[in-house]
Amino acid sequence: MFKMFGMGETIGIDLGTANVLVYVKGQGIVLNEPSVVAVDRDTNTILAVGEEARRMLGRTPGNIAAIRPLKQGVISDYELTEKMIKYFIDKAFIRKTLVKPTVTVCIPSGVTEVEKRAVEDAVHQAGARHVVLIEEPVAAAIGAGIDISKACGSMIVDIGGGTTDIAVLSLGGTVVSQSIKIAGDDFDEAIIRFIRKKHNVLIGERTAEQLKINIGTAYERTMPVSMDVRGRNLITGLPKNITVTSDEMLLALSESANGIAEAVHSVLEQTPPELAADIIDRGIVMTGGGSLLYGLDKLIQERTKTTVMIADEAMSCVAIGTGKYIDYWTEMQTDSAPKRSVLQTIFRKEE
Repeated sequence: MFKMFGMGETIGIDLGTANVLVYVKGQGIVLNEPSVVAVDRDTNTILAVGEEARRMLGRTPGNIAAIRPLKQGVISDYELTEKMIKYFIDKAFIRKTLVKPTVTVCIPSGVTEVEKRAVEDAVHQAGARHVVLIEEPVAAAIGAGIDISKACGSMIVDIGGGTTDIAVLSLGGTVVSQSIKIAGDDFDEAIIRFIRKKHNVLIGERTAEQLKINIGTAYERTMPVSMDVRGRNLITGLPKNITVTSDEMLLALSESANGIAEAVHSVLEQTPPELAADIIDRGIVMTGGGSLLYGLDKLIQERTKTTVMIADEAMSCVAIGTGKYIDYWTEMQTDSAPKRSVLQTIFRKEE
């Protein structure tokens, strides 16, 4: 039950498809590393986790695989996820005590009960004393500094690596929400497909990610930019250097970007009129690494006719919000019963 928070260390984890962020109360975000595990297939042993493993992507011999154990926001390899979480908890849990930490973990809003249980079990096995699950849009809103306990509509669009979570929040609860499997990883895949089709060159995931970060765009730029990349020519089989422009990136990413904009529009259509009026006044807040794609906020603003803002520290909002639950609980213990009931609707608690 909730009384568990009075003892031991407390940790918030943003268990993302692309990155894992760990928040420790009193210290802030202490760890931000890629969700990648390098495994030796011959001996089934883990060689590296996080940033060290990410550097191996696309560069390993046949017996070593660099694997992402989470796909589109859910666990695809339970054993590797458990070991990865254990590694990150051990790395972040600096103050060694006999009491295991309490861990708050965020999950996409559309996951099933089976997927929730898989996350709980994996975190328990990784060394957590108690596990509390919180939905990503709620964590993102808290991390962005929005007071979701008020009777006022707030709209969050959290674009992560595997999923985009869109939600309208009021009085501490989710009124309307949608989770779609279009996010940062889909941007990378779209870039790889486009470069292969347009230039007959095959590039890797890391190169696609660099293109997305440096010149990726979801809305026409006033000043086009370009970037040189290297890949393998599919006709000759030899390495080749090509120049990719932001206009080409617009073509490559338009389908995925429009899919997100349509989902935001769909959630707004389902929003009660009073809350929709609040959103017009307050605007839509975007969080997550995918929200930093150039022009995506402009595209959504054009589609919804509503002001769109990118949160400060957009990539860290979910982790900060997940960790701040700890502070909310401390306040709630000494606060009034109405606030307690509101906050208990936000968080799913472990019995």
